[in-house]
Amino acid sequence: MTTAAPSTLDRLRDGVRDHWLVSWAVTLTIGLLALVVRVVRLDQPHGIVFDETYYAKDAWSLLQYGYEGTWGDGKEVHPQILGGDLSGLTEAGSFIVHPPVGKWLIALGELAFGMNPFGWRIAAVVFGSLLVVATIRLAHRLSRSLLVGAIAGLLLTVDGLAFTMSRIALLDIFQATFLVAGVAALVADRDHHRHRLADAMEARGLTTLGGRFGPLAWWRPWRWTAGVLFGLATATKWNSLFVIAVFGILTVLWDVGARRLAGAGFRAWTALLREGVLAFFSIVGTAFVVYVASWTGWLTTRGGWGRDWGTKNPDHPWVGAFGEAFASLLKYHQEIYAFHTGDYIREQTHPYDAHPAGWLLMLRPISFDATNAIEVGSDGCVGPDTCVRVVVGMGTPMLWWLAAAALVIGLIWWLAGRDWRFGVPVLAALATYLPWFASAHRPVFFFYGITIIPFTTVALALGLGLVLGPARAPGRRLGAIIVGLAVGLVVANFAFLYPVLTNELLPHPDWMARMWLRSWI
Repeated sequence: MTTAAPSTLDRLRDGVRDHWLVSWAVTLTIGLLALVVRVVRLDQPHGIVFDETYYAKDAWSLLQYGYEGTWGDGKEVHPQILGGDLSGLTEAGSFIVHPPVGKWLIALGELAFGMNPFGWRIAAVVFGSLLVVATIRLAHRLSRSLLVGAIAGLLLTVDGLAFTMSRIALLDIFQATFLVAGVAALVADRDHHRHRLADAMEARGLTTLGGRFGPLAWWRPWRWTAGVLFGLATATKWNSLFVIAVFGILTVLWDVGARRLAGAGFRAWTALLREGVLAFFSIVGTAFVVYVASWTGWLTTRGGWGRDWGTKNPDHPWVGAFGEAFASLLKYHQEIYAFHTGDYIREQTHPYDAHPAGWLLMLRPISFDATNAIEVGSDGCVGPDTCVRVVVGMGTPMLWWLAAAALVIGLIWWLAGRDWRFGVPVLAALATYLPWFASAHRPVFFFYGITIIPFTTVALALGLGLVLGPARAPGRRLGAIIVGLAVGLVVANFAFLYPVLTNELLPHPDWMARMWLRSWI
């Protein structure tokens, strides 16, 4: 018995069919698992770790003044902070080089739980769990399979880098969450637009547009949502702009594809203008408004770094064009850009500098905190060897290596197999990865890859979905065994690495057993 080919309207209405209650129940269950795994012993190490020295302190300053003040004399104030003495903070504006949203989120944790390690890390835990949720929703919608979405979420739950970055007060976990959610929103918009187009055609009794462009969809709520999310991502770290650029173009090309499928013919290409202008305003315009709004604390106070530049330069053209406050903000951005691209940052060195060429294979992870050579009899070390406590910013190797292979296979499957679904994680991963090569002349770190791994994990989950095959298909059992082994291998690898991700006491030989490559030491 042959099955009738799906109609144009059916193809336009292709999309997620799972019951929303079951879908969200599975999503939130895995998200809750990620939250529980990440929050255990969150206050360890009980100190200011790595770049928490900037962001935890800046966050507290935002609560006090609305802008980043100055903390005493660098790291010398750390013991006082841990002891509850916060008098080292002064109103003098501090030069900072990242927008404020991530620090405001850290500040919410400090507001709720105090200026202590748990307080400044809890927001990262929450967003690390939301990153898992967003990844599940993205993989689910792309694959049309809740199982594939669940696999993606489970794999990211047990990724060492995603885990570690969810337990330290840095900005990157917030950026990654906003980016994945923004991409997921645009994929949802693709489905929403196609469904609306099919509904409009059906209401007019049409099975094809017959060479006409068809009705224009003015209201695209998922695009506005993506604009807000991308704006928050950019207001956390600037390199989010690359993802906006790539997916701003891709979402309009999806519109062209929808019109071509509906029978618009050559007129489908006019969507580049008709839909493109609307897309620009809803995505880029919204992101810009959100970004500027994120600076409200700095704009509405007077003590931030460079806040008085406009007052001191009343005759500058920027002041005449934008007003004193916004001209000062523009000047500040010029200084931030100069910092990121200038000679000072080029001349810096760091022992954990990792060239982007090695990121996907995890050739040079970073140590966020380490106490080496703990003597026998000290800190619980029972011997016969000395012990260590470390927090290593490393991914789960089995996941990263499988995901790197999946990225290559996904690229081939997208271009040669003409499967649009693989193009999403491939383009997103490349948009968060390739721009770093332009910055390879300055110190860059493996942990920046936290914005890459959710997308490569989605690519891996989509690939495992192909291995699994359709339900009741021949070979399904073999596919399930292969997928189960792959997921089990990643989970076991994470469990083995867990002590070096969480500052647990380890005899020196046990630590070395987990350092598989010399470049990891």
